[in-house]
Amino acid sequence: MKYTIGIDFGTLSGRAVLAETETGRVIASQVHEYSHGVMEDNLPQGWAIQHPGDYLEVLEATVPKLILTTGIPKEDVIAIGVDFTASTTLPVDEAGTPLCFHDEFSNEPHAFVKLWKHHGAQEQANRMTALAEARKEPWLELYGGKVCCEWSMPKLLELLEEAPHIYEAMAHWIEAGDWIVWQLTGQLQQSSCGAGYKAFWRKNFPSPEFFKALDPRMENVATDKLSAPVVPICTAAGSLLPRMAQKLGLAPGIPVAVSMVDAHACFPTAGITEPGNVLAILGTSGCYMALSEDFIPIPGITGAVEDGIIPGYWGYEAGQSCLGDHFAWVVDRITPDSYQQEAQLRGISAQQYLTELAQRQKPGQHGLVALDWWNGNRSILMDADLTGLILGMTLSTRPEDIYRALIEATAYGARTILDNYRNHGLPCNALYATGGICQKNPMMMQIYADVLNMPVHIVNTKQGGALGSAIIAAAAAGSKLGGYDTAEAAIRAMAPGCCVTYLPQADSVSSYERLYKIYIHLHDYFGVQNPEIMHTLLSMKG
Repeated sequence: MKYTIGIDFGTLSGRAVLAETETGRVIASQVHEYSHGVMEDNLPQGWAIQHPGDYLEVLEATVPKLILTTGIPKEDVIAIGVDFTASTTLPVDEAGTPLCFHDEFSNEPHAFVKLWKHHGAQEQANRMTALAEARKEPWLELYGGKVCCEWSMPKLLELLEEAPHIYEAMAHWIEAGDWIVWQLTGQLQQSSCGAGYKAFWRKNFPSPEFFKALDPRMENVATDKLSAPVVPICTAAGSLLPRMAQKLGLAPGIPVAVSMVDAHACFPTAGITEPGNVLAILGTSGCYMALSEDFIPIPGITGAVEDGIIPGYWGYEAGQSCLGDHFAWVVDRITPDSYQQEAQLRGISAQQYLTELAQRQKPGQHGLVALDWWNGNRSILMDADLTGLILGMTLSTRPEDIYRALIEATAYGARTILDNYRNHGLPCNALYATGGICQKNPMMMQIYADVLNMPVHIVNTKQGGALGSAIIAAAAAGSKLGGYDTAEAAIRAMAPGCCVTYLPQADSVSSYERLYKIYIHLHDYFGVQNPEIMHTLLSMKG
């Protein structure tokens, strides 16, 4: 039996799995929490940075344990795959050393990793959109007509304008996934997935003229800071270095797959190999991925990239900036001690307790409608300066009411995304869902089925990104090493299938139709017609 390892670098931790290439069965998994977590304290509004040393710790803390705990001969592990949150970027020197590792930059936030949910570059994103529109840049329609502040280029412009000495000192501006692959293989490359979805790359980056008009210092950014070759996904980026093999307990020289964005790496686990269905990755944030044979311009998406998810198709991405974080906010900020104590006495989490209370309600019974913008809106409005709203609060409103209302809000947000896909010609026949929330919260998944009025199939894995990366690793290894020669073949053999399907319930569908109309009214009023209301409040926030 041959095996591949998939490593998923998330927002708060890294996860690694060991999977059989013949069946996709996960025989072992390991999780390591980041030592520094997400660093947001004492930083400007919207900032979120990380320490790249945490990522190296994940490698050394998880991969050797997979081998030790299973007793698998290291020679039977044929490849490694890696996925990462994105756009999660960092400045490095010529040797690949992060600038924050240097003493002179160790206390400068711009020298650290800018996490995907770093929203400090919204103003830069706005200017990029305006310039691209004025110049009629052809690449803009690939990104829904608007630049998102979570992407690589706005963050790079932010760095240039606020810390030009760091911009000058860095040799490369690189996605964290590509940086990890560089550490494993010694090969400096850029994934076509990361570059395509997060850095405006399609065969080439935008022209020097565009960057010069943006800021003269960026005229040659593509050759100065983004010079690494862009390589296709589902292929090998290089071979595992001997020194890294020794640290990880693996055989040197095995293929390391080109990195993928974490949401995109989940796609293979759903077994989707052609257009028609959508995969939702539901975690701290939400992503909604779909395939198309041809390019279809769709506003409000976060990217359409040829060969971006599955080779041979256009891969579409749209998303929500805040999903699971909403629910954590309820637990951390407004759940009273009495609820916490009751949950503790019963041996369950506070969120499980809230779920038990909320699932007793019928749709609309709490009298609330919320907007799911606690961390801005990614799709379809692309505005990180929009904020949350709950309508219908009274003195009888309880924590479980707010908790359920926010779950419903994320479902409404998902519906705006899927309706936007359909309205522009991208078929959405069923929703497949993966991510930690999907198997933990049946109430939430039933709400999604009712709000969307479509079947929701739950992918049978708790490690979507890591298993997806293991599947992609098998494709990168090829059949001669015990893997597969195409991504489709690897998916057909290794995808885990679905464990449960939620079907719409007619009575709930009818109630949610009424509530969704209220949501859309609020969505358009505060997000389209009068966004300055929320923008002003956010600007005044201390």
